[in-house]
Amino acid sequence: MKNYFKVFSVLVVFVFVLYSLFNKDYEVERTTNLIEQSEPKYLYGILVDSLKVINSTVKDGQTLGQILYSNHIDHPVIAEVVKKSKGIFDVRRVNSGKEYTLLCKQDSIETLSYFIYQETAKNYIVFDFNNEPKVYRGEKEVVTKLKLSSGIISSSLSESIENQGVSPRVSIKLSEIYAWTIDFFKIQEGDAYKVYYENNYIDGKYIGIGRILAAEFTHKGKEFYSFYYKENDNYGEYFDEEGRTLRKAFLKAPLDFYRISSRYSKNRKHPVTGQWKGHFGTDYAAPTGTPIMSTANGTIVTASYTRNNGNYVKVRHNSTYSTQYLHMSKIKKGIKKGVYVKQGDIIGYVGSTGLATGPHVCYRFWKNGKQVDPYKQKLPPGDPISKENRGAYMTVKDSLMTILNSNI
Repeated sequence: MKNYFKVFSVLVVFVFVLYSLFNKDYEVERTTNLIEQSEPKYLYGILVDSLKVINSTVKDGQTLGQILYSNHIDHPVIAEVVKKSKGIFDVRRVNSGKEYTLLCKQDSIETLSYFIYQETAKNYIVFDFNNEPKVYRGEKEVVTKLKLSSGIISSSLSESIENQGVSPRVSIKLSEIYAWTIDFFKIQEGDAYKVYYENNYIDGKYIGIGRILAAEFTHKGKEFYSFYYKENDNYGEYFDEEGRTLRKAFLKAPLDFYRISSRYSKNRKHPVTGQWKGHFGTDYAAPTGTPIMSTANGTIVTASYTRNNGNYVKVRHNSTYSTQYLHMSKIKKGIKKGVYVKQGDIIGYVGSTGLATGPHVCYRFWKNGKQVDPYKQKLPPGDPISKENRGAYMTVKDSLMTILNSNI
């Protein structure tokens, strides 16, 4: 009997312990769920648990004052926030189609506590109507993801990249990086590329690419590498596998997007006059109004009009080199004799003034006072990576090279 009682007692204790353990786990789980459910929610850095969130867009012709007044903000308060917004945001730039958010109190009239105007995908303006009205700027967090893409060109770089489902900005940036190195009007079938770059997201939504970190461009069977490296706090540049800069004294062409229509030639039939004569320039056909860039730093020596050249600009870069840009629809405002321009600055716009059959820019190149073919010149490069940064650069380059050589 005593043994039976002992066994029964042990069983009771065992069951009680099991029950206690189970019940404890349950309580912990239930408490955890309650904590998760009550986690505070923030929008634009503002706690919105007790507020009503209303998302909308600015309608055609709608002003900031109209939006605020329709949400029970009186004219004196509107005038106060307009005054406080000076130097922060121009309230006249509240544009139709732009998104905004209202954060309202949960009272009978839904009193407006905050108006947030979404200026860009990243930047927003907060109008705070709690106590003393305030106006301030904010930025959403940008999440960056790295991606490696590659392709083989069958017709054009932009078409190949778009066929891969990659942002067309990648082809634009590649053309900028290799602007001094590759003749993009000479790209041929079979040329290829690999590019390692940043994709940016806000609130899980894709907003575009960031920097290209590394690229390999195969042209006519030769590989051209570029690696991004920041030598100072101001800006980064692209260097090749030996640490030489891809930037040279002159751009390959005066247009961002172009196709070559007539190359430098010592003898050709002029399309307007019908005369056979030398054509000492390179014609780039492009839509009227396409920006024309100075291919190098220099000083404007002529910005004028003649019957043959139409509107044209001539730039002296140094004692050796000068360039000229003909047939502009118009010369950019402020471009005149004596003005200093930098490489890539816009100096005019494509047109067909003077002796021209269609919209294009005729690009002419002088060396020591004689017109020459710019594509046969050995042009001076920019500065290579500095000696003090060479070791660090090589480490970065080797890391990026490994990524480019990996299988996608």
